[in-house]
Amino acid sequence: MAAGDSGATEERSAFVFAPDPVLTITIEPRPDGGPELHVHAGGQGCWIGRMAMTLGLAVRLCGPFGGETGGILTDLIAGEGIDVRGVPVAGPNGSYIHDRRGGTREVIVEIDPIGLSRHEADDMYGTALGEGMSSSVAVLAGSRSENVVPVEVYTRLVGDLRELGVPVIADLSGATLSAALRGGLTVLKVSHTELVEDGFAASADVGSLGTAMERLHAEGAETVVVSRAGDPALALVGGELWEVPPPPLRPADHRGAGDSMTAGIAVAVASGACMRDALKLGAAAGALNVTRRGLGSGQREVITKLADTVVVRPAAGWSRR
Repeated sequence: MAAGDSGATEERSAFVFAPDPVLTITIEPRPDGGPELHVHAGGQGCWIGRMAMTLGLAVRLCGPFGGETGGILTDLIAGEGIDVRGVPVAGPNGSYIHDRRGGTREVIVEIDPIGLSRHEADDMYGTALGEGMSSSVAVLAGSRSENVVPVEVYTRLVGDLRELGVPVIADLSGATLSAALRGGLTVLKVSHTELVEDGFAASADVGSLGTAMERLHAEGAETVVVSRAGDPALALVGGELWEVPPPPLRPADHRGAGDSMTAGIAVAVASGACMRDALKLGAAAGALNVTRRGLGSGQREVITKLADTVVVRPAAGWSRR
């Protein structure tokens, strides 16, 4: 039986490859006008893992942890109920301090992580392979800096997990996206701005994005999902282009919708749901997340109810070239 089949584990679980866990410190205003500090584990992998856990999966997160920030991050992530499978590294994790007291996000300081050494990268791959092969689904996140993990790690990890029967979902851009495609993805999720910036799409119109999605499919992704901020997401499934309008909720913070959407899709895939239902759950998770200040957060029962309101339909204004 393949590692991703229902008999491989008693509990449905997700493995999250998180090359860049970040210590986040945000200054928010208190009701009395004074400052209030919020300290959390962040980075794309942490946000995806948090939402996947909210939606009912047991989550194992593999990432590099080092220095003072790494020790704090390990405790913070574990404190949320996520199983941390950390790789010790010499350099400290990245971090940032943002000030939101003025209503917008002001960057005080942002510190990037140090790239992994050859031995650290090998340890990261080995740990990731071991955790991923015993999971119902694997999710690969990116990093703020593409120099943290060698891009070929993505190709090897995707290809090896797929050979072992594990569905692999990636939320990537740039060189790591191309590397993961060479391994052969189950689902690729990418934003429309990243497709344009990376040169896959000439513009953000549906025709250009659809053509780019066909190219991504030909290069190794079975299903391609493109998030478009507040506009309906696009999904290329079985040669058909669908659009997925999000529930019409008023946003409090636009950040994190795409990561939550990725988590929702992963949870549905792990449960054996069809791609249409996976897209509905992903859209609902992303929509609820932007109504909140915390990234990758929400209530499971609310997301489930919202998913029932999402209608997946053929994309308007699209015809195959």
